[in-house]
Amino acid sequence: MPSYKLTYFDVRGYAEPARILFHLAGVPFEDKRITHESGDSEKMKDKTPFGKIPVLSVDGFDIPESVAITRYLAKKFGFAGKTPEEQAWADAIVDQFKDFISSFSQLIMAQRTGKPAEEVARIASEVAMPARDAFFKIIDGILEKSKSGFLVGDALTFADIVIVENVTTLEKNHFFTASEHPKIVALREKIYAIPAIKKWVETRPDTQF
Repeated sequence: MPSYKLTYFDVRGYAEPARILFHLAGVPFEDKRITHESGDSEKMKDKTPFGKIPVLSVDGFDIPESVAITRYLAKKFGFAGKTPEEQAWADAIVDQFKDFISSFSQLIMAQRTGKPAEEVARIASEVAMPARDAFFKIIDGILEKSKSGFLVGDALTFADIVIVENVTTLEKNHFFTASEHPKIVALREKIYAIPAIKKWVETRPDTQF
């Protein structure tokens, strides 16, 4: 079995879907977590392919970018979709997530860098909220048509994991109202009820992001 090491900050963030896939598949890995305070994140810039994290090391071979890592593990562990068409749909849904999260990140950066309250409010109302609403409309629409309760086909894919983890982060940051999206909440409950995932979610570090 390959030796895996996943390096990321000490938060759920972009690396959490990969962590969940490891636990779901029952595959051991080194969950290396670093902090901004330690200075390790700066040191990593010269040690990773794209100068940032997360990065997954597989027997010393480094794979950068969170979605590439998650997709790689999903394919390796059998959670990428049962057919090429399902795999394409899972990819498309995660691409939608990437489009949305870039808008949401603008709001987080404005808050973290101390932008004036008026500017933060403007970004929230003009950028983040419209992107969020458009994103959830797409996800709600997919689930409305789903006969299985999953986003793709009749089984769990990495798209489900990416979406429900994003929902958890948004909820923790008061950017998701559960009562407005019952089908998305039902999806999260379905995913989090899977025994291996349930065990991890109940014991993992509880972080805001």
